[in-house]
Amino acid sequence: MTAIRPLPANAAGLGLRRALLGPLQDAAPDAFDFLECAPDNWIGVGGHYGEALADLSARHPLACHGLSLNLGGTLPFDETHLQRLRRFLETHRVPVFSEHLSYCADDGQLYELLPMPFTEEAVHHVAGRIRRVQDALGRRIAVENISYYAAPFQAMPEIDFLTAVLEEADCDLLLDVNNVYVNSINHRYDALEFLHRLPAARIACLHVAGHYDEADDLKIDTHGAPVKASVWDLLAESARWHGPRPTVLERDFNFPPFADLLAEVEKIRTTVASASPEEARHVRA
Repeated sequence: MTAIRPLPANAAGLGLRRALLGPLQDAAPDAFDFLECAPDNWIGVGGHYGEALADLSARHPLACHGLSLNLGGTLPFDETHLQRLRRFLETHRVPVFSEHLSYCADDGQLYELLPMPFTEEAVHHVAGRIRRVQDALGRRIAVENISYYAAPFQAMPEIDFLTAVLEEADCDLLLDVNNVYVNSINHRYDALEFLHRLPAARIACLHVAGHYDEADDLKIDTHGAPVKASVWDLLAESARWHGPRPTVLERDFNFPPFADLLAEVEKIRTTVASASPEEARHVRA
């Protein structure tokens, strides 16, 4: 098998969506540095869509972001799915695989990413399940900090829960900058303090996305709008504080002209470049 190459730290990527297949295939080679797909939506897919995915992954690095592993749940993992997922990641030479730090199933898929209780018991539970997935896939994975609107129980702050899971599971972090901003407004905490307390050495990659302003004190994570100024500012601060990381633009619906998406990908590049490595205070070891 061809060796898997890591993504450059300053790489700017775009979410691979079926609605964008044509423009993605026709795009200039340097329009984006990599693509990110949800393997749950592509494993076993053939025909036109399967051929398009094979074409794109042959021409561009492909990162993967899972939707259904249910890391925080209590149901046993689907061992067949884990085996198929491992083959998919190896076939497409995927350098980064991530999943959500949440649960999404209980006697069947709930089709929602639900928050964990922020307790020591939950830390031990989800860390053990992450280690099991890493063993099954034969690689480290990254977990994403999710957006949430109500929490079942918080015996510790979100940042303490997140960092404890990363340490105990010995896994990486997919830092969703938009989720940090949304949660900081909805749950009244300091986004910069949260960002600065993250362990730089565990940050594997980043997401940026748009959200909906329901009210001054309520933001909804939608992935259906342009990235807002406050999120760009937080991305810049992440690059200054932690150093650059591969960053994906997520857009799931309300697609604008493709040129507008590429302009946001280019803004990732310029935003990250504005913080030189010399300025980063806590670069990855």
